[in-house]
Parts: sequence; structure tokens; C-alpha cells
Amino acid sequence: MKKKTAVALSGGVDSLMAAWFLKDQGQDVIGIHFITGFETALSRTRHPQADSRQKILDIGKQLGMPVEIVDIRAEFQEEIVDYFTQTYKKGQTPNPCMRCNPMIKFGRILSCAHSLGAQKLATGHYARIKKNPSGNFHLFKGLDNRKDQSYFLARLTQQQLENACFPLGERKKSEIKQMAAQKALRPVTADESQDICFIKGRSYGEFLSAQKEFEPQPGLIENMDGQVIGEHNGLHLFTIGQRRGINCPAAEPYYVIRLDAERNRLTVGAKKDLLSSECKVVEINWIGKEPTAPMDVHTRVRYRSKEAASRVFPQSESTAIVHFNNPQTAVTPGQGAVFYRGDEILGGGWISPLS
Repeated sequence: MKKKTAVALSGGVDSLMAAWFLKDQGQDVIGIHFITGFETALSRTRHPQADSRQKILDIGKQLGMPVEIVDIRAEFQEEIVDYFTQTYKKGQTPNPCMRCNPMIKFGRILSCAHSLGAQKLATGHYARIKKNPSGNFHLFKGLDNRKDQSYFLARLTQQQLENACFPLGERKKSEIKQMAAQKALRPVTADESQDICFIKGRSYGEFLSAQKEFEPQPGLIENMDGQVIGEHNGLHLFTIGQRRGINCPAAEPYYVIRLDAERNRLTVGAKKDLLSSECKVVEINWIGKEPTAPMDVHTRVRYRSKEAASRVFPQSESTAIVHFNNPQTAVTPGQGAVFYRGDEILGGGWISPLS
């Protein structure tokens, strides 16, 4: 009997080629396309399934496989968009992709895959999974360093990794695009995956202002000495390390240093004030066994940064203090801190204010 695998289809070249590789291996493949309610075409219709079928079923025709359309608008709004909004209201900067992967793709969509008789759910992520002789699963970076997406998968559990499949992990993006062209396979969207898939054509501030029960709260800007030097139009318009939009004239450019939601104050300072020698990480998902003693790792504090040599001091099963060997810039509450040992991802949690 053929092994049956479901593929989460976005319409892009990565998920298209992930499905092709599985088909080429002789597997029984079924596509799953999920509707979030934030697709560009769907904003103008009350019939998302019909609208979505028009653009995504072509993938199934190209590969000769069935495609299921799954409406997850309610779950996506509650688990991802509302989380995004509430995190900004707390004066932090959210990372919706790190939440979406375990809760939506390898939560709701994985359950759907199982209900359709599939053993695993494949995606177009550039990452790798390996199983050791003891039966435990390990997550590794993708072979293509420029496209590696392991950071966003750090909160997957052992059970989710057991049910996950990343056919592109051993390949490079340039190779994937070339192969798709050679085989005349056509993605239905030319867009590259974006960090925030549900914000299109608007700024974060515009998107947040349009959400229910979100009212921008103007407040004061202060410097590192606590002196008021200006006014802001809402903390949701800023993130730590930001330089633009502060609009306070000074001899040296100001950077956002801190967002105090309780006082609705924006603290700005010099570039040197962005440096942090440590941070607190909470709600950590350890892919393997959680550490009980300090350990040396490399920590990545945002997707577009390099891992930094550091030491993790566990405070509980899911909380730790991270000491950086060299101070890091713009360590931002709400973002993900992901722990690496070489190419292996040990786990990840949320950066939290130290105080």
C-alpha cells in the first residue's frame, strides 16, 4: 500500500514542488489549501471556498492529485490575528509565524490530514528532520542557508515532528525554481512567502487600527534620562531598534529602546542603548529533553539575525535566562528566541521583559 501524505498548498512554487517530490517518490499525495480570510481575492467575497478553488485547484490538475479546501477563518482570527493584536497592545512585538506553525499548520491542518487518511503533513519549509536510533526526532536547518526556515519551526513538539515532512530541506531555492521551470510546473502565485501573510498592501499600524477594539493611544516620548522630548501616535507604530518615525530632532539619531504599555511611554536613546547582555525567555518548547543545568548554545533573537554565542540558565521547565557572550542589539520582547547547537534547533520560546 502506498504511503499517503498531505501537502499544505499555498499556491507558491515551494509547496508545489514539495508535492511533486512526494509524487515522484511514488507516494499517494493529497493537497490541502486552507483559507484564512485574508487572501486578497477573498476580501471581496462571501464565498471563500468557491473563490479559492478557482486559483488553487490548478495545482492539483498539474500534479494529478486531489485538493481539499479547508476554511479556518475563525481559528486563524482567534489564534493568530487576535494574538498579533493583543501582543502589540501589551507593548511587545509578536511573531505570528512561530505561533501559526504549531497551532495552525501542524495543529488544525495536521488533524485534517489525518482525517483524510494521510500519515504525515508536508510543507514547503526549508528545514530538515532526522530520527535517531532511540526514536526521537531532531530538527535541523535547511541546506540552503539563505532560505533556512528552521527558526519558525522551533516550537514544534516531538509528536508534530513525527508527523511532519519537509521535502525541500536538502535542496536550494535556486534548484527548486529551476526544476519547476524545467518540468513546466506553474505556481498560481508568484509571491514569495512573507513574514506576515495576513497583512497585504497596508502598514502594520493601518492593519492594527482596523482591528476591532483596537484604539490607538497617543502618548509621550522620553529619553533615557526620563525627560519628555515629544509625543507619539501609539506604541503599536514602533518596535525596539526602530529609527524612523520618532520625529524628535537631535544631534544623534534616536532609536526606540523600550515600549512601556502601562505608562504608554516610548523610550528612545542612542544606538549603544540598544545593547543587551541578557534576556528572559518564557514558554520554551524544548524539542528534546529540557535542560536542568546551564548549557552553552547559540541563540537567535530574530529571524533576520545570526545566532549569538550564549549560555542558557534554566529557571524552570519552560523559562530561562540567556546570557550573551557579546551584547546583542534590539532584543525585543514578544519575538522568538531560538536555541541552536550547530545546525540543530534545540527549542525556542518568547522573549520577555526581565523585570
